[in-house]
Amino acid sequence: MNTLFEREHEYFFHTYKRLPLDVDRGEGVYLFTKDGKRYIDFFGGLAVNALGHAHPKVLQAINEQAKRYIHLSNYYVQESQVELAERLITTSGFKRIFLSNSGTEAVEGAIKLARKWGAPQGKRELLGLTNSFHGRTMGALSLTERQKYREGYEPFLQYTSHIPFNDVDALRRTVGPHTLGVILEFIQGEGGIFVVSDAFAKELVSLREKFGFLIIADEIQAGIGRTGRFFGYEHFGVLPDIIVVAKAIGGGLPLGGFLGNERVADVLSYGAHGTTFGGNPVACAAGVVVFDEIVKGGLMQHAARIGEYLKGEGEVLRKEFPAVIKEVRGHGCMLGIDLHSDAQPVVDALQERGILANCTNSTVIRLLPPLTIQRSHVDELMTNLRAIIAK
Repeated sequence: MNTLFEREHEYFFHTYKRLPLDVDRGEGVYLFTKDGKRYIDFFGGLAVNALGHAHPKVLQAINEQAKRYIHLSNYYVQESQVELAERLITTSGFKRIFLSNSGTEAVEGAIKLARKWGAPQGKRELLGLTNSFHGRTMGALSLTERQKYREGYEPFLQYTSHIPFNDVDALRRTVGPHTLGVILEFIQGEGGIFVVSDAFAKELVSLREKFGFLIIADEIQAGIGRTGRFFGYEHFGVLPDIIVVAKAIGGGLPLGGFLGNERVADVLSYGAHGTTFGGNPVACAAGVVVFDEIVKGGLMQHAARIGEYLKGEGEVLRKEFPAVIKEVRGHGCMLGIDLHSDAQPVVDALQERGILANCTNSTVIRLLPPLTIQRSHVDELMTNLRAIIAK
């Protein structure tokens, strides 16, 4: 009989370069393969597993909700949806929310919301930033600038373009009366954990006051407490008009959403947008647990503290090996260690030593651990990273 990897290769489109690990189970911050090996998971399901693996309260919430009902459709008011929405609205201070299945769907919804808001005013130009990533569907891809994701999918949405990342002069030159909105990751994830400058953020707010466009914050990866604050934009003194969320909010189940402030709160009417599966009640029940553990259970504060320790230890390593490590960037449990050369061999070597991390943008070791990570796990990462680099 063919192996699992051979069967996967036969049946699936070859869109994923799978890791050579046959995972049996996850427990806390660890993954275990079928051959009995244990790995510390600094990969974190790409920022999804904020509470780690098999969190007992998440499992309990999923089980209890599944026993009641798994799906009704959005013709029905559903308790777990409302409970989660209430928490997100109260914490964010926004006015309305729409729940989707994923981040890219949430971006598509945010585009629709923005366009419907801007149409009566003649505003139609949506701007993204270079080095950005907002998703794989056509609207999100139109606002994503990285060419490796765009090649061959042209043409993209009309009236979309990109501003060079952190280029304040280009921002001033590009926006104007016809600008509908600017979408940005305040901490770019897939792009390599690049952080928006204070000068760029300040100018963006100033230009919004002048021209009246919308600021759309893509918090899919940075949001829900990962950076030590509930949303990544909170580090920059900016209050957006629309927020896009996903990844961690579903506790490992598919869930996303977009939130709007009072400027856009009354734009969407009955039937103007919708989804069959979005806001699934089981995912929302898991999301309520995630929210409560992060906000009420102190994990957000822990993410700030352990992230500061992780970044500090990374800086120690950078000073020790300046010819290898260029920069350590990010906030909380969303950090990138940028090398002067290809990071994949280092990530592969970490994997051989029982530590899972991610290589992004060629030279960056991306760290997105569960927010439950402890100093002992950071120390083990750094001990192994030091040994690999020193070779």
